[in-house]
Amino acid sequence: MRILHTMLRVGDLDKSIDFYVNRLGMNLLRKKDYPHGKFTLAFVGYGSEKENSVIELTYNWDKKSEDYELGDKYGHIAIGVKDIHLICQGLEKNGCKITTKPKTMKNSTTVLAFVEDPDGYKIELIERD
Repeated sequence: MRILHTMLRVGDLDKSIDFYVNRLGMNLLRKKDYPHGKFTLAFVGYGSEKENSVIELTYNWDKKSEDYELGDKYGHIAIGVKDIHLICQGLEKNGCKITTKPKTMKNSTTVLAFVEDPDGYKIELIERD
C-alpha cells in the first residue's frame, strides 16, 4: 500500500497551479474538466503518479475560496528541499507568504519553514541534504 494523493479544494485553479508548479517546482501531471459535475481536477507533483504521491487540486466551478473553511484539524503538507534559505528568498520575491521563516526546531537539528498557498493551506519546507 501507499498514499496516492492528497486532495485540496481550491478557489482559483490557475493561481493554485501557478503556486505549486512555478513556485514550488512541481509538474502539472494532468488536468480534466468534468462539465456534468461542474468541477475540474488538476494533479501536481514531483514525479509520476505511478511512483510518487501527488496533490489533487479540486476546483468546484460554483465555489470561491472564501466559501471553504480550512478547519482546525488540517495541519500541513511537508516537502523536503535543499537550501531552505534560498528557496524561501525566491518564494518571497515571487509574492508568496512565508508564515515561518527558516529556523532550527527546538531540541533538534532540523531546519524548517512554512509557506501558505493561495487558499491558505500550510506547506512545511524541511531542509534535506
